Amino acid sequence: MVFDMIKKVEIPEGVEVRLESGELSVKGPKGELRRVFLNPNVKMEIKGNEITISSDSDRRKTKAIVGTWASHCRNMITGVTQGWEAKLKIVYSHFPIKFNVQGNTAVIQNFLGERKDRTARIYDGTTVDVKKDEIIVRGIDKEAVGQTAANIETAAKVKGFDRRVFQDGIHLVQKCSPIEENDAS
Repeated sequence: MVFDMIKKVEIPEGVEVRLESGELSVKGPKGELRRVFLNPNVKMEIKGNEITISSDSDRRKTKAIVGTWASHCRNMITGVTQGWEAKLKIVYSHFPIKFNVQGNTAVIQNFLGERKDRTARIYDGTTVDVKKDEIIVRGIDKEAVGQTAANIETAAKVKGFDRRVFQDGIHLVQKCSPIEENDAS
């Protein structure tokens, strides 16, 4: 028995979507995102004001790919219309952590009194703002925002000590979520 798996993603007004040889391009008020979608068992089409992703296969993996592609499309549309943000908090008890941004690198100084600076990569298309003890990572690509936040959190991880006692570090307090209208700056 063969089941048709179909997912539809609505394209809002003001968003332009193009599909050329497997590459989906989504353009909106905040910018443009591109992503390649290639799988011989899954079809993607643009019909009117919606993206249709379908498959004739009854394999579980293929059905999962259909759902994943639909999520990627929704995330791209949300990114070009609202944008994404993640928030981190700087926590220290004895040695004040200094955090600053130099180009596409985040520099963490004086972590646990260390003399050597710790660095984290900032992905293209993301911005990192520091307000006192809060770090805000923003951008239109959800994966880039999430990975930048993860890089910063990983760079300031306590190693060799009991994490329950030494809670110093930079911790993720808000995962990647759409930017609220009143928060946009």
